[in-house]
Amino acid sequence: MYESYFGFSAKPFQLKPDPHFFFGSKGHKRAMAYLDYGLSQGEGFIVITGEIGAGKTTLMRNLLRKVESERIVAAQIVNTHVDSDDILRLVASAFGLACEGVGKAVLLTRLEHFLRQCDQQGRRALLVVDEAQNLTPRAVEELRMLSNFQTADRPLLQTFLLGQPEFRRILLGPNMQQLLQRVTATYHLGPMDAAETQSYIEHRLHKVGWRGDPSLGEDAFAAIHAYAGGIPRKINTLCDRLFLMGYLEEIHAFTSSEVKQVIADIQQEFSLPVAPMEIPRASNVVPLVPAEPPMLKTESVDDRISGMERSISMALTAVERLLSSLASKNRS
Repeated sequence: MYESYFGFSAKPFQLKPDPHFFFGSKGHKRAMAYLDYGLSQGEGFIVITGEIGAGKTTLMRNLLRKVESERIVAAQIVNTHVDSDDILRLVASAFGLACEGVGKAVLLTRLEHFLRQCDQQGRRALLVVDEAQNLTPRAVEELRMLSNFQTADRPLLQTFLLGQPEFRRILLGPNMQQLLQRVTATYHLGPMDAAETQSYIEHRLHKVGWRGDPSLGEDAFAAIHAYAGGIPRKINTLCDRLFLMGYLEEIHAFTSSEVKQVIADIQQEFSLPVAPMEIPRASNVVPLVPAEPPMLKTESVDDRISGMERSISMALTAVERLLSSLASKNRS
């Protein structure tokens, strides 16, 4: 919507992980170095953790984009709310193997046969497990057992585990010593600092042909970092809404004022409604005068209504512009 208004070739702040927009912050470069190192070793487990939206999936997709498909067979699992038996089915399915209606023994046999075929063809199998913090200890143990498939001199499967910080607690739990001994590298992906946040935003804008329109002041970048805390997904969400505001209200220079207005709108949209207060009353007491209604926080309610009206107005303006654009195209 705002892409054509500002002359962008694509949407710069989409939420979908896209390796085309990969930005090498200090943390992301180090994490990528660990992944590259692990890939070169061809064995064991590589563990990458980070907060929600820190860029772990984008990091992995950037790595997979670089690997040679003739040399590495990569499979990825993203749905990890499963038990220990289903994790094997997910692994088999990710590598394209039939897994419906068969037992665990058959699954393991098919996986081992597949991995040995890859080795005979001169290819390595790489398994990427995203959202690893959702795995049960038994599911993690099943993944560890898969690393037992090996030839006389090398393993047949390598596994990368990506998860939120709590996954580290799972790894440090009881009965995890055998897995920890097979972890060849681990790295925690932290948030970006203020300077990297600005560079990240400008990097994504340049990727879609940005030439300085719209402009963002230093105070705008500072306000974005203060809100998003250096987390890429939160930055994307805020900037996407900020540029939508620029399109709807024809703004070409953003300051902290516009950023804070968008932040207020987002916070109001996702805040819980004010619940009515209940006045406790003993069952055997009759009040002499009617109870007065509780005092509402009128300023908070007014702010919420104002934010909702602004959001509705912005949406209606967007629809009107879109319909007008479509009508112009049909006439031409």
